[in-house]
Amino acid sequence: MDKKELLKIANDAIKSRFSGSDINRSKLLQENPELQKDGAVFVTLRQKGNLRGCIGSLVAHQPLLDDLIYNAKAAAFKDPRFQPLGEEEFKTTDIEISLLSTPTELEYKDREDLKKKIRPNIDGVVLKLGANRATFLPQVWEEIPEFDLFFAHLCQKAGLRAAGCLESHPTILTYQVEKIE
Repeated sequence: MDKKELLKIANDAIKSRFSGSDINRSKLLQENPELQKDGAVFVTLRQKGNLRGCIGSLVAHQPLLDDLIYNAKAAAFKDPRFQPLGEEEFKTTDIEISLLSTPTELEYKDREDLKKKIRPNIDGVVLKLGANRATFLPQVWEEIPEFDLFFAHLCQKAGLRAAGCLESHPTILTYQVEKIE
């Protein structure tokens, strides 16, 4: 399947909110049977390089087509950090899709061991401690390339204190993405 087709589907999913038309799922599945396989995808929206929405699934739990459509609409209209995307605004919005591999737990002894094992710009990271959980896609390393700052922000995103968070030895999972833009 042409990966650019995934961008078109995400674009059409968002556009369907403005036009009131539905995506022809059966035609897409007939033309691209691989979209029936379960897949996990994040959809990131940007305007002039600035984040405008980002929603996704960490684990494949539904057909890739459904996950892509749902997360494209959610990034545009349900990201709690932003107002719903307007039709005029959508015309200047860039879409990026990240196809995720299955997250795997990363065993580590302490902060220094974690620092040696994490691969900036390659690994997406899930941090879990108790009921708190957050993730950063590998692309976030481009914006926050320093290990301590990256994890301080990730801990805050999870609702934990930035200082000393890693000393609590949270569970860390890593995954990789295939980025399509």
